[in-house]
Amino acid sequence: MAMTNHSAAADKRPTTPLRNLFAASAGNAVEWFDWTIFGLFSTIFATQYFPDDEPILAYLYTASTFALAFLFRPLGGIVIGRLADRRGRKPALLLSICLMCGGSLVIGLTPTFDTIGWAAPLLLLLARVAQGISTGGEVGNSYAYLYEIAPSDRKGRYASVAYISTGSATLAASLLGYWITTSFDADAVSAWGWRVPFILGAVFGLVVLWLRTSMDESPEYADSVADTEPVARPLWTTVRDHPRSVLQIIGMVSMTTVVYYTLTNALKIYATIDQNEGGAVGASESDTFLALSIGMFVFVLLQYPFGALADRIGRRNLLLACAIVFTVITVPLSTLLTSDKLNLVVVFGVGLGLFAMATSIAPAVLSDLLPPNLRGVGIGAWCNLAVALFGGTAPLVITTLTAAGHPEYFFWYITAVCTLGVLALFTMSDERREPLPALAREPRGQLNG
Repeated sequence: MAMTNHSAAADKRPTTPLRNLFAASAGNAVEWFDWTIFGLFSTIFATQYFPDDEPILAYLYTASTFALAFLFRPLGGIVIGRLADRRGRKPALLLSICLMCGGSLVIGLTPTFDTIGWAAPLLLLLARVAQGISTGGEVGNSYAYLYEIAPSDRKGRYASVAYISTGSATLAASLLGYWITTSFDADAVSAWGWRVPFILGAVFGLVVLWLRTSMDESPEYADSVADTEPVARPLWTTVRDHPRSVLQIIGMVSMTTVVYYTLTNALKIYATIDQNEGGAVGASESDTFLALSIGMFVFVLLQYPFGALADRIGRRNLLLACAIVFTVITVPLSTLLTSDKLNLVVVFGVGLGLFAMATSIAPAVLSDLLPPNLRGVGIGAWCNLAVALFGGTAPLVITTLTAAGHPEYFFWYITAVCTLGVLALFTMSDERREPLPALAREPRGQLNG
C-alpha cells in the first residue's frame, strides 16, 4: 500500500492555540460527563424509570438501555465522521455536543414511571440514542483533532489530553455522586438528587458549544484534506485499502473498551447492588463513589506522564505492555472486590492507574492507522463498533452473570478479550519506524491536471 508522511508541514508547527486545545478537551469532558453519569447513577434511578416491584429487573432494563445506546455509536461515527471528513472537524464537534447536552436535559427532566407510565422509559431510550450518536461522532473526531494539531514528537502528550479530560469528567461525576449520596437521605436522592448531574451536564454543554464556535479548524485537515476530492464510499475504502488497520482497530479497542467500561461503570453497578436484591458485594453507594473517585484521580494524574513516555518508547509498545498486564491481573484483582472500603480503593486505584498506560495514547494509536481523510469515518465506525459490542454491554453482562450466581465468569471474559487485544497489538508496527498512510484520494489539482 502506498505510504507517505503527508503531514510533514503540519508537524513543524511548534504549538497550537490554547483555545483550540481547551475547546476540544472541554467538549470531550462534557461529552463523557454526560455519558458517564448514566452508568454511575443507574442503580439509583432504575426504579424511577421502570416498575419498582422487582428491582433486579429494573437494573437489567436500565443496563439494557445503557447497552442499546452503544449500538447507535457506530451510526454516529459514520454520519458525524463523514461530516468531519467532508466539511471539517469543527462542525462535526459542534453537532456532537448539541446532541449530548440535549439528551442529558431530557433525562434530567423526564417524569417517572409512576407519573407517565411507559412513556418514561421510551423518552429515556430516545435520549440515550441521541447520546449514543453524539458520542460515536465525538470519539473519532476529537481524537483526530488532537492528533492533527500536535507536533510529530509530542503526539503522545497531546493524545493524553483526551483522557485527562475524560478522566476528569468521570472524576467530577463520581465526586458529585459521592456528595449527593452523603449529603441527602436515600429518599431525596431517589426522588430528585439523581437528576442534578444530568441538568448540570446540559448546562455545561451549552458553555462548550459557545467555546467550540470560536475554535479553529484542524490545520492538518485544512492543509491536506480540505481541497481534495471527497471519498465516495469512505467506509468501504477503509476495508478495501486498510483491512489490516480495521482489524487492528477492532482488536485493540475491544480490549481497551471492555476494561475501561468495567472500571468506570460496570464495577460500580456490580459492587452496589444490594445482596438482598441479588447482588454479590453489597457495598454502599458512597463508599463505591469514593473508591472510584480516588481511582479516577490516579488515572488522570498518570495520563500525561504515560503520554510522554510513549513519545520516547513508542505508542504501540506502551499499549501492548498494558494489554499484557491486564491479561495477567484481572482475575486476581477481582478477588479483592468486597464491601470493605479499603479493598474497593485498591481495586479502583490499581486498575485505573495501570490502565492509564492505554488511554493516554489510544487516540494517537488509532489516528496512526488511517489517513486524515478517512479518520473521521474509519475511527468513528470501527472504534465504536468495538465499543458497542464490548464496552456498552459490560454492565449488562456483569449484572446478568451476577443474577445467575456466576459473577466470576465476567472477569475471565475480560481476560479473554485482553488476550485478543495482545494478539492484535503484536501485529501492529512501531509507529516510529513506519510512515503514515497516504490520503485515500489525490488533490483536485492533480486529478484535473
